[in-house]
Amino acid sequence: MLGSLVLVWVFIFLLFLFIRTQRPKNFPPGPRPLPLFGNLFQLNITNPLKDFEKLAERYGNVYSLYIGGTPAVVLTGLKALKEAFVNKAADFSGRPQNLLISHAAEGKGIVLLDYGPAWKEHRRFALMTLRNFGMGKQSMEDRILGETEHLVKRLERTAGGFLNPQTLFHDAASNIIYMVLFGIRYDYGDETLKQYVSLFTELAKTTNGPWGMIYDTLPILRALPLPFRKVITNFKVLKKMIASMISKHKTSRVPGEPENFVDCYLDELDKRGDDGSFNEEQLARCVVDLHGAGTDTTSNTLLTAFLYLITHPDIQERCQKEIDEVLEGKAHASFEDRHKMPYIQAVIHECQRIANTAPLGVFHCTSRDTELMGYSIPKDTVIIPNLASVLSEDGQWKFPHEFNPANFLNEQGQFEKPEAFLPFSTGPRVCLGEGLARMELFLILVTLLRRFQFFWPDDAGEPDFTPVYGGTLTPKPYRMGVTLRQTARET
Repeated sequence: MLGSLVLVWVFIFLLFLFIRTQRPKNFPPGPRPLPLFGNLFQLNITNPLKDFEKLAERYGNVYSLYIGGTPAVVLTGLKALKEAFVNKAADFSGRPQNLLISHAAEGKGIVLLDYGPAWKEHRRFALMTLRNFGMGKQSMEDRILGETEHLVKRLERTAGGFLNPQTLFHDAASNIIYMVLFGIRYDYGDETLKQYVSLFTELAKTTNGPWGMIYDTLPILRALPLPFRKVITNFKVLKKMIASMISKHKTSRVPGEPENFVDCYLDELDKRGDDGSFNEEQLARCVVDLHGAGTDTTSNTLLTAFLYLITHPDIQERCQKEIDEVLEGKAHASFEDRHKMPYIQAVIHECQRIANTAPLGVFHCTSRDTELMGYSIPKDTVIIPNLASVLSEDGQWKFPHEFNPANFLNEQGQFEKPEAFLPFSTGPRVCLGEGLARMELFLILVTLLRRFQFFWPDDAGEPDFTPVYGGTLTPKPYRMGVTLRQTARET
């Protein structure tokens, strides 16, 4: 037994001695990788964001890392991201196909589909369909305002007390996207809704957490029954649940009279037949993608927004004053009202900036050999966009490292959006749900702040603003107090 162990260690030592990772010619600089492990041990696998900052300070805004034996390039700051994703979009819009999330997605859907004709077709179809069902139009407002009324009723029952909003905003955002996708909603606390939210939350945390990094770095471990297998299992469960919903939905739809996204896709299938690109399995994966894009980032931004509003009562009060003035005599807000609410707009955008919900976005990869800022980047190189670096970049913001709505206000108090505001990324692969998210954040925040006062509980101690790292950043669980505002009592 002892002799076998010695032989194993000798073998490992020889591997480290003789196997060296060969850096491509003129590749961006970076820390020296170890054979097999790449740069795994040079990153804090529970939260690598601080390490990325230090590496950028040492090697520059375009530097390299190795995920096991796979080369990756990290882009830091606005200039590098724009150069890659906007100016050279065709070269940098691929998706890596050998990571945990891509294996779980099985190369289907929209978000993780590789750059090419199938992706272009599906993205075009999704954007067109969402627009037709009111992305930026009245019908989408109606869906959001309808769900917001359910939120109001839920909070009215809590008025005078405290609640943990952790699942509340996830439930609301899920219902809005399901109204768009299927035309259905679930009651808060419904077991099906709980399961959806739980599966998506676990997926987001594991994929970009320590186990996700271990899976990506050490392929030899992938077949073992370790926690990263739960991601693949969860994806299968989600796909099965969605496929069942689609199957039931087919019995009630009226062909040629679409009322939601799934209807539109099924109509498209009727026209095309199963052409290899459009099919029911792909539809199920598109629904999973759109649900993910339309739920997690929005709900976590709302959680962040209320954390900062209850700990900055002066900002909350100023928001409510502006809301009361603009909406006087109106039954409810409309998305167009945002143009008359510069301070509210500034606060919402600052909450998105500080929430930094998707700090590393979704990884890209190069679709061909290319160059970036003087470096040579080979085809199939993983590209990691450090969006967090842009959202707090010195020189791009008045107050890059603190919560301050003045980051989005000019000297005349008008709303202005700096170029470095990229929470949804940029270029052709910018987040599909951006339009929906912007409308949700405005209508939900304005409606709730008009009706309620929110406050930090006296017995809750000092607030902790440090987020929990995962596929998305989430605030640590907190409680908030809720009371009806005087204006709401009078209506």
